[in-house]
Amino acid sequence: MLNVLMIQADLNTELDSLALEPEGISTKFIDLALKGGWIMIPIIALSVIAVYIFIDRYFAIKKAGRFDTSLLEKVKVYITGGKIDAAIDACRNNDSPASRMLEKGISRIGRPLADVNGAIENVGNMEISKLEKGLPVLASVAGGAPMIGFLGTVMGMIQAFYDMSNAGNNIDVTLLSTGIYQAMVTTVAGLIVGIIAYFAYNILVSNVEKVVFKMEATTSEFMDLLNEPA
Repeated sequence: MLNVLMIQADLNTELDSLALEPEGISTKFIDLALKGGWIMIPIIALSVIAVYIFIDRYFAIKKAGRFDTSLLEKVKVYITGGKIDAAIDACRNNDSPASRMLEKGISRIGRPLADVNGAIENVGNMEISKLEKGLPVLASVAGGAPMIGFLGTVMGMIQAFYDMSNAGNNIDVTLLSTGIYQAMVTTVAGLIVGIIAYFAYNILVSNVEKVVFKMEATTSEFMDLLNEPA
């Protein structure tokens, strides 16, 4: 019985020692982020900006891509019947870039086709500009975050080697290695933010291109309608 109790006590002691982390070293993300120093502040700020822009633009572009395919047929019927006001109202009831382009084109019916096409293109350029709002900032985050992280690492390495030079022959390897891994934290954080922002940017650009394709297709069909003989 005594042997069993001794074995149990030794086992508990080993489990407790395994549960303890080495002093001064923590692999928790928050602790590592704090080890990165003040340079982590702009990196975290850039990550918040990137997430906000992606969510805001993703849903805005998704909403812009919702276009009632039957709208063009309704417009054709109204224009053929001479009901211009009804055609404009139908476009206003559909909240999308393509419908606003159609509305502008319908309001210019009776003028030269070049003027109608020019008015539609102007509205299209404005709509595309709205959809791409924030994308340049997201692209800047994708390129800038890794550079800021690398800057933090270089600064940390300089500090680590400066401390090593001042220590002389009393170099503490543990202290030096801790300083180096702390300096590397900023590069990892910058790369993570940059990679996420890069993929987010390309996703949004791809979605914008899909919306632009729908806008161009709608414009082409509308101009063909106007070019049909009366």
